[in-house]
Amino acid sequence: MDLKDLYQEIILDHGKNPRNLGKFDNYNKDAKGNNPLCGDNVHVYLRLNENKKVEDIAFEGHGCAISMASASIMTDMVRGKEEKEVKEIVSDFLGMIKEKDSLVTNILKDDEKTKLMSLSGVKQYPMRVKCATLSWHTLTSALDNSDQIVKTEE
Repeated sequence: MDLKDLYQEIILDHGKNPRNLGKFDNYNKDAKGNNPLCGDNVHVYLRLNENKKVEDIAFEGHGCAISMASASIMTDMVRGKEEKEVKEIVSDFLGMIKEKDSLVTNILKDDEKTKLMSLSGVKQYPMRVKCATLSWHTLTSALDNSDQIVKTEE
């Protein structure tokens, strides 16, 4: 199996069977995001403990396979990480999806990097970049306690 096929398999799996889908009780941060051009909607819920570590994270929403896969992969990546690490992962992912060729963070294991890199092909399709990044921007908004709905368009 070549890398392109592996990436496609990861996206299809997470898109059809999203992990961490649903709302949980006792979240202490949340944010909503919307991509009006394609109808993607996401609501991210997370619980940070007193040490600012992500104890739990989930999302609700609907959208295209890229949007759902990205949110699913994101929730897997940041669970158990400290807020500072989460922000580094988000920054690295957004850089990779928009301009860089690869991820540079040392926080993630190789298999985690492979999952994130599976979304790298969307950079060839600017409209799809918004689908892939919506949940990540929404996570940042939740961490920052913003009450603004994240929108891909003004």
